[in-house]
Amino acid sequence: MTYSSAAIKAFSALGDPTRREIFERLALGPTAVGELAANLPITRPAVSQHLRVLKEAQLVTETSKGTRHLYRLDPRGIGAMREWLDGHWARALTAFKDFADAEFEAENKSQKENEK
Repeated sequence: MTYSSAAIKAFSALGDPTRREIFERLALGPTAVGELAANLPITRPAVSQHLRVLKEAQLVTETSKGTRHLYRLDPRGIGAMREWLDGHWARALTAFKDFADAEFEAENKSQKENEK
């Protein structure tokens, strides 16, 4: 999967407010499904389903500790989103620089013509 498609999949997964809430809670540290469900207005199976979507988007990973399954953020998905945003940010800054340079040139040209 390319960074672009991975990023789009990750952003799409975070489009759901409940998944964003789960993601933000996992940013605080590894958490079991039961702990997540206890603090959300949805059932434990619903939390598991949201975690599956986040896992498929490479935003969370799952590890087993005995009978507990702990979920934590996965840096791969976050990295894909960051790289995608950085690429767009770089292009936006370049476009802004080009615009500002053109405006500066036009202003200087106008001032020179007014001085004549």
